[in-house]
Amino acid sequence: MSDQDSSASASQTEGEFEGELDESMDGEMDGEMDGDVDGEGEGDRDEKHRSNSPPSLSSLSSSLRAVIRIKQKYQAIKKRRQELALQMGGAASLTGAPVRTSPKIFTFDRLTPSAFPTLSSSVPQRKKRRRRKRVLFPNSGGRRAPPKQEHSRAKYCLYLLFAIVFIQVYNAIENLDDHVLRYDLEGLEKTLRREVFGQQGAVEGLLSHLKDYLSTYVHNKPLVVSLHGPSGVGKSHLGRLLAGHFRSVVGETLVLQYYVLHHCPQEADALQCARDLSALISEMVERAEEEEKIPLFIFDEAEHMHDEILDALWQLVASKQSNEYLNAIYLFLSNLGHTHITKHMLHNSSSISAMSASGRHSNLVKELIPILRNTLEKLHRLWTEADILPLGLLEKGHVMECFLDEMTREGFYPDHTNIERLAGEIEYYPEVGGHEYSQTGCKQVVAKVNLL
Repeated sequence: MSDQDSSASASQTEGEFEGELDESMDGEMDGEMDGDVDGEGEGDRDEKHRSNSPPSLSSLSSSLRAVIRIKQKYQAIKKRRQELALQMGGAASLTGAPVRTSPKIFTFDRLTPSAFPTLSSSVPQRKKRRRRKRVLFPNSGGRRAPPKQEHSRAKYCLYLLFAIVFIQVYNAIENLDDHVLRYDLEGLEKTLRREVFGQQGAVEGLLSHLKDYLSTYVHNKPLVVSLHGPSGVGKSHLGRLLAGHFRSVVGETLVLQYYVLHHCPQEADALQCARDLSALISEMVERAEEEEKIPLFIFDEAEHMHDEILDALWQLVASKQSNEYLNAIYLFLSNLGHTHITKHMLHNSSSISAMSASGRHSNLVKELIPILRNTLEKLHRLWTEADILPLGLLEKGHVMECFLDEMTREGFYPDHTNIERLAGEIEYYPEVGGHEYSQTGCKQVVAKVNLL
């Protein structure tokens, strides 16, 4: 009898628990609020069941004990769920909770803030707090502002120094550009390349000296350049082109062309000529200093200069002179050392035939300058202060260019056959290495064109 009663009570308990599980599932689908109400009802029924259950668990069957364990686990999970709902701000008391579409009893995957739009919209966003300038100090227990860091005034002085240096450098660059533009060296370069034939290397060297010197107005010595070459290679023509260009940029009064055979033909007057020349140069230098310009002095046929004139010029170009004498350009044109130049070009024509014009001039300068300087320094100490530039021999093609230019100037039709005939009348050295050099350069070109 007791076995039957126990089995009947066990079946009754299992039926009640299954009904409670079904009610809990329906409550979850209807909403969490209804689920909580069902939970309270289930709690009451559990208490009744406990009161009706026998006091000892050992007498119950194994199936009943399993049902009780499942129910206890379910109640624990439900309790945790209720606590989580309370932490979310009483979401269980809000209406319109989302309805589950699947009977997930023991999972809470959908219990997120995004699942409750009304809840997420009602929760205010936390504002960012501004950083307060006052700091709490634990020792004093009060709140006070931190001490201000004192900035050194030397930083502003350093900024001022940088600004001054920048302005000075900028002004220096602008001054360099102003000096180069004032003397129009680009125009001078175009003129020399167009008017001077066969001396491109020497022209490039002369322009390099002028650009370096004329880029600024402050110098520690005057620019002294000495051009040496055989007769007819274009020394005097180059001097006339330079004089004409500088007259157009600095003025007529700051350019001097001195011909020794014209200004001082007699050796007896050499001392007086030296004094007059020195006084004239001093006057021009002072005038150029007032106008902040650089004068140009050209001395043609320097091989005929007397020792007194060379001594006076050496005193003027020496680096121990005062500042105004340091801002001047001295150009000497001479055929001193022409034998060394002619000999070198005739002996090395085959080796330099494959070189360009600038390459041939570089080779000429490299090998001839030591020889020419040694020869010139023995003649006078003035040449120790000069930069030497040698001018090479002219080939037959250069002589034909001279004829073409002169005939165009005189208004003759530049017939190529007539030019070849006139160039053939010039005397040449024996052909060496495919080069035919003229003995007199372009010196006879003007006279032959005038005979046409």
